Amino acid sequence: MKALYCQQNSPGEEMTFVFQERENLPPTRDNDVKVQVRACALSWIDTKLLSEIKLEKELLPVGREISGVVLEVGRKVTFFQPDDEVVGILPLDSEESGLCEVVLVHEHYLVRKPEKVCWVEAAGTVRDGVRAYTALHYLSHVSPGKTVLVMDGASPFGTIAIQLAQHRGAKVISTAYSLEDKQYLERLRLPVEGIRQPLVARVIDVSNGKIDVAESCLEETGGLGVDIVLDAGVKLYSAEDESASKSQLLPHKHDIITLLGVGGHWITTEKNLQLDPPDSRSLFLKGATVSFLNDEVWNLSNIQQGKYLYILLMVILNTDC
Repeated sequence: MKALYCQQNSPGEEMTFVFQERENLPPTRDNDVKVQVRACALSWIDTKLLSEIKLEKELLPVGREISGVVLEVGRKVTFFQPDDEVVGILPLDSEESGLCEVVLVHEHYLVRKPEKVCWVEAAGTVRDGVRAYTALHYLSHVSPGKTVLVMDGASPFGTIAIQLAQHRGAKVISTAYSLEDKQYLERLRLPVEGIRQPLVARVIDVSNGKIDVAESCLEETGGLGVDIVLDAGVKLYSAEDESASKSQLLPHKHDIITLLGVGGHWITTEKNLQLDPPDSRSLFLKGATVSFLNDEVWNLSNIQQGKYLYILLMVILNTDC
């Protein structure tokens, strides 16, 4: 049985992907579940993070988001039985590649897949779903009446975040990086009969670089600012220091602080965010907070495994093909 792995001989070097012949799977341990893989999603492999937590290997398994059918369970497994349909994310230290026929995974990394959700959708949405749910429910505590700004709302993460925020009764504003993205966001509607309200109250098209995001948000909120910001990266330096790429369309960190309301929450994906004293002072005066959205936070410790399983389950239950 073959599985897909990648290797990087030195930092900065391009990864090479290889199919590796695997030996027969070891016997199923007490808490293991043997899963026949039906679909697997490909996500970015963070080699720097793996190096920092001492999980570097010569061959890194590819594909961690899987959906499939349970073939066999260990004697202490309580959540599943053979023929159950499941979905989950393989842990960071897993030796298993999701891109193979069969994998062994601890039961605490899986949840049941509802029948209405197809294999591909389950595997394809679970990671971004976990990120969006973590950002909105655990880092910013979204609630009815809040105003949420989702940057790059047409991305997979952004689209899921918009739906989750609207489901909780929040008002959603989003940015679009192209005309196609803007049209896509404007077409998003609630899945109900009758008059179908748009999911996004205002779409800010930043593709031409002429629209001021902070000014648009303050205008939409009557000058109060937004309660929650989910960014898709920010500019850390002045425009002349930024490379000519999509980063040119990102808001500056000062703009994010400006558009935040009193008691607001800024959830950032920018790993290298640096705040100068004036930035910190502005956040202090507003009583606002900054939280870092780490994709792997639930995988770095088992102490909150129950919350992680709950998030997985909520994400999948709210997924529909």
